[in-house]
Amino acid sequence: MGKIAFVFPGQGAQYVGMGREIAEEYGKAEEIFEQASEALGLDVKKMVFEGDEECLKITENTQPAILTASVACLQPLMDKGIKADVVAGLSLGEYTAHVAAGTMSFQDAVALVKKRGKYMQEAVPFGVGTMAAILGLDAEDVIECCKSASSEGVVEPANFNCPGQVVVAGEVRAVEKAVEISREKGAKKAMMLAVSAPFHCSLLRPAGQKLASELELVRLNAVGIPVVSNVTAEYIRNQSLVKDLLIRQVSSPVLWEGSVRNMIANGVDTFVEIGPGKTLGGFIKKIDREVKVLNVEDMESLEKTMDHLL
Repeated sequence: MGKIAFVFPGQGAQYVGMGREIAEEYGKAEEIFEQASEALGLDVKKMVFEGDEECLKITENTQPAILTASVACLQPLMDKGIKADVVAGLSLGEYTAHVAAGTMSFQDAVALVKKRGKYMQEAVPFGVGTMAAILGLDAEDVIECCKSASSEGVVEPANFNCPGQVVVAGEVRAVEKAVEISREKGAKKAMMLAVSAPFHCSLLRPAGQKLASELELVRLNAVGIPVVSNVTAEYIRNQSLVKDLLIRQVSSPVLWEGSVRNMIANGVDTFVEIGPGKTLGGFIKKIDREVKVLNVEDMESLEKTMDHLL
């Protein structure tokens, strides 16, 4: 077997009950939910297991909830001594990756992402910004669409997910114009997304500045496993780079396709998506059909993954 990468999902993957089966079966996974509740001063287990979709959709709830569920799902693999050669995460998932790498304590990370969610939501008044997914165009074509639409306001690429799938973010009129231009250019599909803010574009810089103040208070450890950065798609092996990259990440595009290609070029042939959903696995298969993609979100997927890795 070649190298293994653990990858962690971002906002949008959440659902009520995520992580529940594994928490009920593994004491260490349940402890993660308890630690989150203690760190945040709210009952995270109740919110995630028994809450409602609307509550989970609130960004400052979504981010700590997904991080907690993902770290809980990681516990059985750690118990069995299954280790990754590299870790990465989409947007919010990069914080989970740093917890897995030992760079950041879980308690610090969960408190930090709750604030991150709050700052990201506050940066742009509701209704001012939005995002859209553009399918079937090359990345360069989408960049050109954004440039052409910028006469209407801010619109920028926000996520380079996989070949033929780029998400753009910005002010509503400008994003709508980019969607219109992309359809004229031959996009298979271009659709507005139901999001609460225009994530990963320059409008979110104020959130990054507030996050910088919070990050100053967090103590980072040595990077135990290389983490691939969303901002650069490069391996991070030194904790001195981490805070600046996490600040920039809020308002920079997520280079997910580049991150995956870099891991494959460095010998990764097995990706394990840990946490809610299978979105990242879908992207990875579109990037390279030859790699093995596994996931861990419930007991069935955990057992399948363990059968393959042990």
